[in-house]
Amino acid sequence: MANIEWNELDDRAVKVAKVLAADAVEKVGNGHPGTAISIAPAAYTIFQKFLKFNPKDTTWRGRDRFILSIGHSSLTQYIELYLAGAGVELDDLKQFRTFGSLTPGHPEYGHTKGIEITTGPLGQGLASAVGFAYAQRFERGLFDPESAPGESIFDHNIYVICGDGDLQEGLTSEAGSLAGLQKLGNVIVIWDDNHITIEGDTKISFQEDVLKRYEAYGWHTQRVDWTNGGTEYKEDTLALADAIENAKAETGKPSIIALKTLIAYPTPTKTGDESSHGSKLGAEAVAGLKEVLGFDPKVNFPEEFDVLTYTRQAGERGQKLQDEWETQLDAWKAANPDRAKLYTRLYEEGEVVTNNSPKKFLGDLPAELDDAIKNIANSFEPGSSLATRASSGQVIQEIAKVMPEFWGGSADLGGSNNTTIKGAASFGPDSAKTKNWEVSPYGRVLHFGIREHAMGQIINGIVLDTNTRAFGGTFFMFADYMRDSARIAALQGIPSVFVWSHDSIAVGEDGPTHQPVEHLSSMRAIPNFDVVRPADGAEVAYCWKTILENKHNPAGLILSRQGVPNLDHAGDFGCACQVKHGFYIYKDCEGTPDVILIGTGSELYLAVEAAEKLEAEGKKVRVVSAPCQEWFEKESDEYKESVLPSNVKARVTVEAGIAQSWYKYLGCAGVPVSLEHFGASGAGDVLYKEFDITTDAVVKAANESISKANK
Repeated sequence: MANIEWNELDDRAVKVAKVLAADAVEKVGNGHPGTAISIAPAAYTIFQKFLKFNPKDTTWRGRDRFILSIGHSSLTQYIELYLAGAGVELDDLKQFRTFGSLTPGHPEYGHTKGIEITTGPLGQGLASAVGFAYAQRFERGLFDPESAPGESIFDHNIYVICGDGDLQEGLTSEAGSLAGLQKLGNVIVIWDDNHITIEGDTKISFQEDVLKRYEAYGWHTQRVDWTNGGTEYKEDTLALADAIENAKAETGKPSIIALKTLIAYPTPTKTGDESSHGSKLGAEAVAGLKEVLGFDPKVNFPEEFDVLTYTRQAGERGQKLQDEWETQLDAWKAANPDRAKLYTRLYEEGEVVTNNSPKKFLGDLPAELDDAIKNIANSFEPGSSLATRASSGQVIQEIAKVMPEFWGGSADLGGSNNTTIKGAASFGPDSAKTKNWEVSPYGRVLHFGIREHAMGQIINGIVLDTNTRAFGGTFFMFADYMRDSARIAALQGIPSVFVWSHDSIAVGEDGPTHQPVEHLSSMRAIPNFDVVRPADGAEVAYCWKTILENKHNPAGLILSRQGVPNLDHAGDFGCACQVKHGFYIYKDCEGTPDVILIGTGSELYLAVEAAEKLEAEGKKVRVVSAPCQEWFEKESDEYKESVLPSNVKARVTVEAGIAQSWYKYLGCAGVPVSLEHFGASGAGDVLYKEFDITTDAVVKAANESISKANK
């Protein structure tokens, strides 16, 4: 039996939570009350009886993590934070889903204290929770590898509440498979098994035995039925607590508990009905709920001080846990001075982020990184040819030497996108060892299999849980499978890194199915997401450095399959270190240019070659390297004017993709060299010629633009 106490005040607190959920949705007139009402006993059990956290300091590193994957039921989390005294107050619940409130429609990371992750798109929270568990284990390896699972001060549990919709999304199948393979015993999922989605009873669309599926993934599975087989309804929190204790005891497998509930229980006329899922209950139903639970139906948002006095004892318990943990941390630091230096750099130094962020600090980069980047950038010989995916692979090796917190891998394409840290073990249990890969539970090389969506969300979870820096790679074509991951990372403002190689029609013989054409513009459309397309090895090195220095948003590093010339970055040519500005002058002319050629990625060298031909014609030409529009847009107006002077109307952009995202720089007289249709099967160099992405095409476009500008 679970070693917890449950008394009348616990019962009353759960009833308060149910009523507050109903009142909050009723007041604003929209929302999702049903799940918040019926799942309240489970959420309360987690927060008040199991979750190791301090409501007075929601950033404490030793805390457990709670993830509400059913983000539409955000009131579930807000109400528990209110009861625990974690910064959400009754007035905040009254402002639910209103502009500027601390209680938006879905939980938002960095907006409300105690929120570990932004959730909303179904499946994303559960998949990211797997990343949280990856990060926790890897960090134990950095700081305390001698300890067994569950015995280190760097261990914590990840509690997840998910719903039927989460488990229908393919994303959770991808992540669930990886979690089982990795034996992530600190993931504890409670599935609100109420068989209701917006369209009603899920038997119309969702009939498999979910627990058998998760058992096949390698999960520990349990079932708690509050409906008692449909004979009576009893919110048996002690039975749930027993199941949670069993899950905690199983350290070799992730756990899922199927909790059979009735949505909106015990609301009259709404219990078990899909109408309670995404709409207010109505005054009559809310009044009926209050009467059933023993509240005055005329009183909205009841404030019961005896309940609050009781539930806010969580603050005293949490402070005691934190004090004990910090004492243990001090002892660990004294016993492990070298590892303590890394801990200090990652968690006690660096930039303070938003006040409500669960991460107080984003750690400083090591001083050695500057020299590592400079040296590798200088090693790329001008005139030599190398794919930027290959130069990125070399840069990754140098970064890994000075940043032990740097790790990552690929969705089964490590050898193609060069994302494998050489000499490092693969992250995995002994059972994952193969003839090709040595494994360690604390390995630095990640293998996601062919699961791009899960890879993206796992990377996000790693970044959210720790200050380690993780990356995941695949072909740029498959970035479409990761769009949700990229968008949710951008929305949260977290520094996830996605390495996307094979960036154009130069993929070649694989044909149009594998040739990204619209992807650069598509990814640039995501706010707060950096699309970074370096032109050569030196730019790759400094782009990696800039990405690692940026702690406030994610980036996609876009790399070529084909060899491209390593350009000269000395003397009359711009230093690749200027990529941090987004656009920089690579090659200039005397006086005012007749035309500005703007090149990006593997097409920059075409602009350089075209400039030579135009100069031979007597034209004055400026060549601008433009690896990242987003970085350029953050620069001052003065800098932007210095690179792209407004009085120079003749401009050409050259990029092997659609030109949609370049027109704001082209202006009224500019001409793009682009690809406005799908590719074809054939050698990459042949396709560039066939589709007129060539030096001569840039020269022709430049002369056309000059003519337009002079009219």
